[in-house]
Amino acid sequence: MLTCQRGETMTTETPVGEYSTTITDERPTGERADLLAALRQARYFMRLTTEGMDDEQAGRRTTVSELCLGGLIKHVTVTERVWAAFVEFGPAALPDFMNFTEADYRRRAEEFRLLPGETLAGVLAAYEAVAAATDQLVAGLTDADLNTGYQLPPAPWDLNPEIRSVRRALLGIIAETTHHAGHADIIREAIDGAKSMG
Repeated sequence: MLTCQRGETMTTETPVGEYSTTITDERPTGERADLLAALRQARYFMRLTTEGMDDEQAGRRTTVSELCLGGLIKHVTVTERVWAAFVEFGPAALPDFMNFTEADYRRRAEEFRLLPGETLAGVLAAYEAVAAATDQLVAGLTDADLNTGYQLPPAPWDLNPEIRSVRRALLGIIAETTHHAGHADIIREAIDGAKSMG
């Protein structure tokens, strides 16, 4: 008979042949499961806006803003990678905005564009890789880890930054992804009338 709850090790009380069977369910539970579910849903809608698009369409600006679908995928990829690194390694993983150069700001602006030589398939693959790494990281956290806080480094727009918990960093990734999925939906609708929702 198997008796277990998710996240616990399950063992059979009756041997199978000469061996007993042990099955471990490593899926996160509770708040971690909720955070991952929300993040996966946000990512889904972000990716959905690019379905059926070619590279030209993915790089096309359809409003007065600089945003395009491929660039938005790049941006949410970088954002998730950086904040996941913050969760794992603390504030040293964040960019040093106080010492940003013009070249740094140019590179940051390029996150929002699909550059020559870049493809939609390539940026989506990079996004998938970052997503898988984040999911694995979150699955390995404990409930106590979510409460761990780090002092954010100063930035030109915030010289007295707050302490940011791991929980808030993860919520920030979700918020950023959801925010830009809305932008992407507008861009996609302007290309061919397709909508992610509604």
